Amino acid sequence: MSIGNSPEDDRPSVEPVAEDDQPSIGCALQQARNAAGLTIDEVSSSTRVRVPIVQAIEQDDFSRCGGDVYARGHIRTIARAVGLDPEPLVAQYDADHGGRPAPTPAAPLFEAERIRPERGRPNWTAAMVAAIVAVIGFVGFTLVNGGDDGDKGNHVAEGPAPEQKPTPTKPATNKPVDPTPSDSAIAAVPKDKVTVKLSVLDDKSWISAKSHNGKLLFDGTLLKGESKTFQDDERVDLILGNAGAIELYVNGKKVEDEFETGQVERLSYTKGDPEVG
Repeated sequence: MSIGNSPEDDRPSVEPVAEDDQPSIGCALQQARNAAGLTIDEVSSSTRVRVPIVQAIEQDDFSRCGGDVYARGHIRTIARAVGLDPEPLVAQYDADHGGRPAPTPAAPLFEAERIRPERGRPNWTAAMVAAIVAVIGFVGFTLVNGGDDGDKGNHVAEGPAPEQKPTPTKPATNKPVDPTPSDSAIAAVPKDKVTVKLSVLDDKSWISAKSHNGKLLFDGTLLKGESKTFQDDERVDLILGNAGAIELYVNGKKVEDEFETGQVERLSYTKGDPEVG
């Protein structure tokens, strides 16, 4: 009796697929975008992330983002636009790029602000010492000239006259100095316009500002310590990259919203009290 091969022996072998295979960040975003039926241009328009950067991120190229902070912000924004939970993707990015950096301590900034106003305070002690020295010098000059020249009283009376002028003027020189800082420069904004002032306190931030008619007022990166002021007759629209690094004043009043580091914010402001439009 001959023994033949069973049908099962002729089946092609199939290697098992690893269950823990995880798509890359760019691949996950691209698949989600395709599943949502969106084009790259539509994602760029809804997130304000430029088309070349969206394309590069979908290819897992984060070099065009401008740093880890901006890369995390773009990943969050694009993930929300295509319907994905951004946190696992951000955690995957941190794992691939050495982890999230430690936050920069803010103590030196406040220390600098506390020390700076004291430099302008007038030295009242020095002014008082100078006045006392002038008085003592005048009295000594009068006594010396009065004892030596008893017959020249007129010259003694005329001599001290020029010496009396510095005595009242030295305190008067220091009186106008006011060491108390004033907010008049911030408060004196035109009420018929929208005025927005941005200052970068830490790291850097990408800023985009437009007027109410869509005119681009600014599009670029501000470094730590730099500021920009924008005005429009009706409305100012903002996109803030790394919003947590920015101090924001609108119509002369500070905006107290707490933005996170690396967060991308889209804001609109009109006349009056700063309320997000």
